[in-house]
Amino acid sequence: MGLTETLSKPGEMFGDMFQVATLDNVVQWGQSFSLWPYPFATACCGIEYMSTSCADYDIARFGAERPSFSPRQADMILVLGTITYKMAPVLRQIYDQLAEPKFVISVGACASSGGMFHTYGVLQGVDRILPVDVYVPGCPPRPEALLDALVKLQKKVQNQGLEARRQEVMRKIQEINERNKPLVVA
Repeated sequence: MGLTETLSKPGEMFGDMFQVATLDNVVQWGQSFSLWPYPFATACCGIEYMSTSCADYDIARFGAERPSFSPRQADMILVLGTITYKMAPVLRQIYDQLAEPKFVISVGACASSGGMFHTYGVLQGVDRILPVDVYVPGCPPRPEALLDALVKLQKKVQNQGLEARRQEVMRKIQEINERNKPLVVA
């Protein structure tokens, strides 16, 4: 077995002595287990996030125990609850200030689709302003659902390189801008 074949299978063990991996794989593994969330909590989903951070569910097991309330020190935003049109520009500004690569988890029915609030003042899904990576269903979702979303995001980070991530975010933002273009009547 040559070195090229070995590097095509990163993480394969050679006895108990060492593992062979590429630098990208090691960096992606490290990023996936050190996601620092910025909790943007506006409703009851924020309470569920608090319980997820406590000892019973222990989000620290997944490397996301350090909530950051400064967007420059976070790389993942958790949108927890109802987002109104008045809050949308603030949420987008916070997203723009997050460290690269940045990730978005939409938690609960209100953040994902507007929930039961089908009114003129409530944003009908945070994906209208942010490129969402993982959706968490429920009203409010159980802490296990939030942990499951975190595991899915970790797998995505481990399998996606930085350039692929950048391309995906640029494509999603372009779709958001196209969808939000003002309607021009001739």
